[in-house]
Amino acid sequence: MIHSAFSALDWLVFGTYFFILIASSIYLSRTKIKTSRDYFLGSTSLSMFAVAISVLATSQSAATFLGAPEYSYTKDFTFIGFYFSALIAVIFIAVVFIPKFYEMRAITVYELLEKRYGARAKRGAGIMFLIGRVLASGARLYIGAIAISMILFSDISFSHVAISITVLMLGSLAYAYFGGIRSIVLSDIFQATVYIGAGVAVLVFLYYSLGNIQIIETLQTNNKLNFIDNSLDGNFSLIGLFSGWLLLNIAAFGLDQDMAQRILCCENKKEATKSLILSILITIPVVLLFLTIGVFLYLFYLKSGVVQSFNGEKITVFMYYILNEMPDGLRGLVTVGAVAAALASTSSVLAAMASVAVEDIYKPWKLKQGEIDDMHFVKVSRFSVLFFALILSLMAMVSYFWQRYSDLPLISFALGVMAFAYTGLLGVYFSAIFTKRGNETTVLLGLAGGFFTVLALQPYTLGFNISFSWQMVIATAVAFSIVQLGGKNE
Repeated sequence: MIHSAFSALDWLVFGTYFFILIASSIYLSRTKIKTSRDYFLGSTSLSMFAVAISVLATSQSAATFLGAPEYSYTKDFTFIGFYFSALIAVIFIAVVFIPKFYEMRAITVYELLEKRYGARAKRGAGIMFLIGRVLASGARLYIGAIAISMILFSDISFSHVAISITVLMLGSLAYAYFGGIRSIVLSDIFQATVYIGAGVAVLVFLYYSLGNIQIIETLQTNNKLNFIDNSLDGNFSLIGLFSGWLLLNIAAFGLDQDMAQRILCCENKKEATKSLILSILITIPVVLLFLTIGVFLYLFYLKSGVVQSFNGEKITVFMYYILNEMPDGLRGLVTVGAVAAALASTSSVLAAMASVAVEDIYKPWKLKQGEIDDMHFVKVSRFSVLFFALILSLMAMVSYFWQRYSDLPLISFALGVMAFAYTGLLGVYFSAIFTKRGNETTVLLGLAGGFFTVLALQPYTLGFNISFSWQMVIATAVAFSIVQLGGKNE
């Protein structure tokens, strides 16, 4: 039995949030943009703390908002290991990548490949990033949209999901189009505050809803307090965390322009390093908050049980709780929390994709034709933001059918699609930094090799049933080996 639709109080909360969103976007859009560098890096003057919060907001999405409670509800706390793996990854990035990026005064991380292998290598990496980001961010946008559709329209029909996708994208464009990365970073602070605040409100309400139950004792009895997975094949086993998941985090925070664009906005490499490490240290308690919501939901439904179904579709337990148990007002707050998580991850990727398309692909081509006014590239940058907004919206709609066909849990679906682009990038960058081998041709083949290896390892392709972490390891090794075939390159 689904709870009644939005109440007047819920709509008041929802409306207040969007009023603040619109007002703040208008205010932040007054930032003066003179060059594409200003648009994409905010004149490299953003504070370390603001960048750290922005990385936190970007890394969290509706998939985490809904998926983390689902993981701890069905399993335990071992998902947190993913972020300790991320901490190791960002330390590696701080030592290996950040100094090189700042030495070059890079606008995109793929400029390093141009210096090492040539312009075609940079373009190839940029195109691979764009393909991977369309897949991954389209999936993220879709996950946020189905949550909004369930709550606002009480169904998940394609038409209502499409409307929800459009609403989320328009909200993302409000920050990304006019003010560029500076507006996005500052808005991320607001979005992070909203969805963390919503999580805290739910946790407090759930705690008091549990009554006199012995929380710790009951969770221990039911093996819900495990933080470390010592198995050989668990989703977040120690082996996986120090292999495939570590590779994923190196790619996500260091080679994915979506995340890396933020660390390039700092004043210098020291500030960039501090912001990146701080972002993970802040993220860990935030993820623990949502994992705790999941085990509290387990306690809440321990005796009564729950059928996680909505219009015949399997849904997360957190969504079931929102639909059936949330009181007026709090339901509206949790809804805007899901919206905030979706907007933070979507607005950032629009700027990242536009920066790669303009700086790595369009701008070098255009400059060959002669001197071009800086404002031309600002206009093209804004047009690119609109273009990728359309592409991501279409991909989110395709994901509506793709996720049903693959029948994957939401968080696995969102993470899994990232491997297609990341493995090739990892193989290429490891070759560029740690060896003297490779050339433009083998770089392009390596990028393609990583993509098609991941595709071949999917259960719906050749029937392989290999864990995600091993897909990362195998495909990265394939990409690296292909680049190495290029011979010595000084």
